[in-house]
Amino acid sequence: MDIPPLDLTGLAHLFRLLPRRGLQSLFAVIVFLLYGSSPVEAENNVPTPQSFATAAEAVRFALVNNPDTAITRQRIAAAQAAVTEAHASFFPQLDLSASYGRTNTPLYSFGNILNQAAFDESINFNDPGETDNLNMAATVSYRLYNGGRDQAGVDIAIASETASRHELEIVHSQLSFEVVKTICTIVQAKENLDARQSALQAITASVEVARSRYEAGDLLKADLLNLEVHRSEAEENFIHARHALDLTNRAFLNLLGLEQGDISIHSAGTMEQSLPADLSYDRRPELKAMDAAIQAAEAGVRQAEGGYFPTADAFAGYQVDRGYELDGSGNSWIAGAKLNFNLFAGQRTSAQVARAIALLAEKIQERRKIVLAISLEVEQASLALQQAEQRMQVTAKMLEQAKESANLSRERFKEGIILSSELIDVENRLTEAMVRGTLARAARRIAVANLRKATGLGQFDLAEVNGTSLSGS
Repeated sequence: MDIPPLDLTGLAHLFRLLPRRGLQSLFAVIVFLLYGSSPVEAENNVPTPQSFATAAEAVRFALVNNPDTAITRQRIAAAQAAVTEAHASFFPQLDLSASYGRTNTPLYSFGNILNQAAFDESINFNDPGETDNLNMAATVSYRLYNGGRDQAGVDIAIASETASRHELEIVHSQLSFEVVKTICTIVQAKENLDARQSALQAITASVEVARSRYEAGDLLKADLLNLEVHRSEAEENFIHARHALDLTNRAFLNLLGLEQGDISIHSAGTMEQSLPADLSYDRRPELKAMDAAIQAAEAGVRQAEGGYFPTADAFAGYQVDRGYELDGSGNSWIAGAKLNFNLFAGQRTSAQVARAIALLAEKIQERRKIVLAISLEVEQASLALQQAEQRMQVTAKMLEQAKESANLSRERFKEGIILSSELIDVENRLTEAMVRGTLARAARRIAVANLRKATGLGQFDLAEVNGTSLSGS
């Protein structure tokens, strides 16, 4: 049901018009039920920023605004409701009922007469006639014992809620890494675009030099055409680099949970992160979630084994019967206890226990599988970081040499000492060295972020987001 916006002025005026204090109280309760307990939509309307000062701010925004976070929070809310539902088994159950009926069936008619205290000696047992009855009853019942199944159900619900909270941590961990990775890719795409632009400007300048030499009769037309073709290739590479940057920016918006916009990060230097102090992975939320799932499976075994035990219930009831045909009325009560023990159910209980034990064994093996996968992930992330650092050293030296070679070759080309094909080769090597350098720097930053995720560390200190906890509590 759609609830209209709350008009405080109109509600206050209507409240004053009500004649009695009781009606005013009832009106206040209705307003509270409609508006006080309805979901607040404004909390999801996060203002869209124009830019982020640091990468950490971008991660904070993504953790609040990305739909994956909202989905997982709803799962936590459902798990919390399941805990409340499980605890309901420890409370007494109160039922109220009312019914009205007419009958001429001798058994039911005679029962109505007795319940209404309307019996006299003139009534024929075999044909008491037509009667009616208005019955109102209240019944309270309480489960005294059921073999621990209710407590096991509570344990299952609590463990499931704990697992759902750790699932939120998993979502935050993966989302934080993806945001950092995408920012690194954006930085790399920008540097790649700058390298392509620099290459285009360099080859354009060389074409102008070649055209001057050609007009002076100091250069063959084939060499000039060769340089112009290379400039066209440089333009094409520049277009590809700009398109790649646009796609990466669009992916960044998607991670932020935004459909459109133009968002930038002020400083790429904020991407630098510290390395983990150790490579242990006990902090991984996947392991914590699986531990909670194992606890739920263990409680499931206890719940299934509860079928071997009897159940005991206490109950009490009070009812009022009123008849209009005979103008009689009466009331009665009942109270007692009931013990039930199932002697044979076609091996249903043993099958349920066997299934619960199998599910527990499955969860234990799933945890073992996760441990193996995480151990491999940590090792791969560590090796990737080592490789990235070695690549940075090599590419830095390569770029320094390529720049010096390009400067010398451009001067020699102006003097007519080298051919255009040699200059093109030198320019290509410089561009390649610049691109390799950007790739190496981005790979190193991504490797650090991946290693932090693999060891269960957050990308940044994100315990609080605008005063709101990210833990899902």
